[in-house]
Parts: sequence; C-alpha cells; structure tokens
Amino acid sequence: MKLKKILIGIISLSILTIFLTSCSSSSEKSGTTTPAAVSTKAISPNTAVKPAETPAIQPNKPLFTDIFYADPSAHVFNGKLYIYPSHDIDTGVKPDNDGSQYDMKDYHVLSIDDFNSSCIDNGEALNIKDVPWAKRQMWAPDAVYKNDKYYLYFPAKDKDDVFRIGVATSQSPIGPFTAEKNYIQGTFSIDPAVFTDSDNKSYIYFGGLMGGQLQDWKTGKFDKNGKLPGGSELALGPRVAELNDDMLSLKETQEISIVDENGKPLLAKDEDRRFFEGIWMHKYNGNYYLSYSTGTTHKIVYAMSKSPKGPFTFKGTILEPVKGWTTHHSIVEFNGKWYLFYHDASVSGVDNKRSVKYTELTYNSDGAINTITP
Repeated sequence: MKLKKILIGIISLSILTIFLTSCSSSSEKSGTTTPAAVSTKAISPNTAVKPAETPAIQPNKPLFTDIFYADPSAHVFNGKLYIYPSHDIDTGVKPDNDGSQYDMKDYHVLSIDDFNSSCIDNGEALNIKDVPWAKRQMWAPDAVYKNDKYYLYFPAKDKDDVFRIGVATSQSPIGPFTAEKNYIQGTFSIDPAVFTDSDNKSYIYFGGLMGGQLQDWKTGKFDKNGKLPGGSELALGPRVAELNDDMLSLKETQEISIVDENGKPLLAKDEDRRFFEGIWMHKYNGNYYLSYSTGTTHKIVYAMSKSPKGPFTFKGTILEPVKGWTTHHSIVEFNGKWYLFYHDASVSGVDNKRSVKYTELTYNSDGAINTITP
C-alpha cells in the first residue's frame, strides 16, 4: 500500500512538471510576437499607454495600426518629441468634395522619448464638445510653447459651417487643453502652423483649397460660392499673420507669394508646384522653408526665402506621393538630425483613416532638401 502511494505521488509530480513546462513554453512563444502598435481603444483622457512589449518605432512604418492619426505636427519641448495630429474616426459620413467624411471630433497628443523607444498616446487632449464656438470637423492642428504655457491651434467649422481657427491652452504639452470661448478673430480656412523665429516673433500660417474654403475668401469676405482659380490665373497663396504677444490675436494678415525661379508668381494650372494645403514653416541655416501639399498631384514641395513672410521661391519636392489622396507633413530637428513626419493610408486603404509615419530628412550643401520616396 505504501509503495502504491509513492508511485502515485511520483506520477502526479511528473504530470505537474510537464504541465508547467508547457505553460512556460507557450508564454515564451507568445512573447516573441509583439503587436505592431500600442492598443489605444480604451484610453481615457490623458492616460498614457506603454505596454512593456511595445516595439520601438521604425522609419516609414506606422506609429500605430489600431487607431488612426493624420496631419502630424511635430515639436520638441524640453528635450522630448511631441506630435499633434488630427484623429481619424469612422462617422458614416459619405465622401464629398468638401471633405465632409473627415469628421474628426478630438485631438490626442503623441510623444517619443527617442527613436529607439515606442510612441506613446497620451490620451484625449481636447474634444469638440468643449469648444463653445465649434460645430464639426476638427482638422489638422499645431502647437507652440510661449508665455510659460502651451498653445494648441486648430481649425473647425463654426455654427455657420465656416472654417475658423481656434486656440486652446494648457500648462502641459499633453494637455488637457482649455479652449478659448471664441475663434481667433480674422482667421479662416484650415491647417494652422505656428513658427517662432529667433527674434521671438511668432507667425501663424494657414489656408487650404476646396474643402478648406480658401477660395471663398478672395474678396476678404466669406462667399460660399467662391470659385477656384484656373488656367493662367494666379494660384491662391496661403496666408500668414504675426501673432500678438498674447498669442490669441493677430496682426495684419497677408497672402504669401510663391514664385518660380524667374520671380514670376505660380499659376493655378501649375499643379506640380502651386499651393493646395498642409502648410509648414521651418528655418535652416538662415533660410526660411515654406513647405506644403500640392493637392491633386499628391506631393509635398517646398519654397525658400530670406523672410518668414516671403516671397518664397519654389525649389523642389520633399516627399513623393504616398498611398491615399491627402498628404500632410511637418519637419523638426531632434537630437542633431532633421525628420519628416507624414501620413498615408497604407494600413486602412481608406483616405480618411490615415497613419502617421516618419523618416529622416537631409539637405545638400546649398540648402536644397533631398527628395524622399516613401
């Protein structure tokens, strides 16, 4: 009887050992398959998500694959890289020429410690329900640090379905941001980009054709039946205005002139070079670089000037067309190198569900930017 109990004990111990070994092996195998991106579906406002198994970001690869961000505005604050994108979602709105399907309702802030780390989604920073003047469509934003606070600039349609640019503030780069009660007076259209020069003056650049409504402001007043220029008519340029010290109001707004190598303004039919939307400004070696999307030819191009207000001389292409109709970018210096952040529709295959990517950007000795093929 005693021998029988000993045999039963030995058999039971063997079975338990085999089971534990199997569990350990399964766990190790599952650990070798890491997700392509952080799952952010259950993120509450301002809740960062960084599972231990999250892989480091890689050039020309989506920062996330289970949530869709676009129009990335990248900035370095306190030695850390922050990205302010728009947030693509499904709303069931049918596509039209006004871009109604891009029916975004909030902003998240992404952050990166370095390019050997993962990208963190810091949660919701601002929701349209908390913007008193806004009705719908929170499109491409931008951010800046000044006056000991962070300013988030964003376009949205007001109660009359006219695109305006608003501003919200926070003591933290990741928010939450508190919106001003009204939009910035004198603003219109979309895609604000804010640039602070070495003399501490700040400028806001904005504008976009078609759904961006820039063509509706040709007379200085909104005309919903405004026509796009065509053929040999002069192309519409983006707008620029210096911001007042409060960063909440504008000085005089003017149209930016973009000219060819002979100093002649670009024409509307010049779709490989003329402005469409997605403006950005950066400075390198004393030169101002105005970069933007050409729209119908799906390129990111750039022009250069010795003044932040131009005129700007067209120089060339930064980014060849990506997958998807829209293309939008930002350029930032981080840890001694320059980077291009952009989006495409490679993950979803749907124009209004886009993914943010990045790649290194390089210059020639004459300041020309080397063209990137995504």
